[in-house]
Amino acid sequence: MTDSGADTDRRSSNGRVVKAKGVWRVYHSGVQKVEALRGVDLEVPSGRFVAVTGRSGSGKSTLLNCIGGLDRPTSGSIHVFDHPLSEMAEEEVTRWRRENVGFVFQSFGLLPTLSAYENVELVLRIAGVDQKERRKRTEHCLDLVGLREWAQHRPHEMSGGQQQRVGIARALANHPKLILADEPTGELDSETASQILSIFQDVIANENVTIVVASHDPMIGEYVDEVVQLKDGQIVGHEKEASR
Repeated sequence: MTDSGADTDRRSSNGRVVKAKGVWRVYHSGVQKVEALRGVDLEVPSGRFVAVTGRSGSGKSTLLNCIGGLDRPTSGSIHVFDHPLSEMAEEEVTRWRRENVGFVFQSFGLLPTLSAYENVELVLRIAGVDQKERRKRTEHCLDLVGLREWAQHRPHEMSGGQQQRVGIARALANHPKLILADEPTGELDSETASQILSIFQDVIANENVTIVVASHDPMIGEYVDEVVQLKDGQIVGHEKEASR
């Protein structure tokens, strides 16, 4: 890992992973202006499971994209592990994101021609990890989500819940300190969704990560440490549960 990654590890110990201050994100389409985020202030402590909830169009995905460096605020600031994302060049953000953040998507996003093992290992191959370490880490991540015996199966041979488990294993592969999950249970039935949320809890306990999930799943509050409610791009509620 680069020096910036080591820096991140040290800074993650200060108790705060994300600090967003006065974040606005405004999109323009012709004469139409859409205010996706409107002055959002948010802090996410290290090692927490935080849900951002709200109806479709409330700004959940936009907020996650800004935290993960996939999008930039129109105004305001976002610091992740004390890195000022809005002040970093695009190349810096891309490198930082690859080294520090894992993503989990609603549609799973697996490569259909690759096995579960290959989908996870690919992240490490791109990062230049040697073969022995790739195998060890890939098998560990698949073990963590309960899919070691499905390692050689391709996505079309697995259920939606199994595919999402592979997506979680892939997000973990490169030892991220932060995982961002956008509607990870959106295409799953309630029982399978519950299993996925339990896996996220296990991941936090075993991998020393922080997870922020955007969700409209009504059961999400039973699993997370904090619920941040968004409406029309603004935080309208913030509930903190006892530490788990």
